[in-house]
Amino acid sequence: MALLNWRSADHYDHSGDKPCVLCTRPTPLRSDHGKPVHKVCAEQWLDAHASQEDDA
Repeated sequence: MALLNWRSADHYDHSGDKPCVLCTRPTPLRSDHGKPVHKVCAEQWLDAHASQEDDA
């Protein structure tokens, strides 16, 4: 499983929670691209899509 390093304060949005783009539950976390997403959801998404690329 890919483990992301989100220790940077850039991954926390102090303006409030928004729905996670993957599970729709509220989160104050943001991806590297500014999208609202839980760290666990992002790690699971990366794992699922990395295995699909390996199969190609």
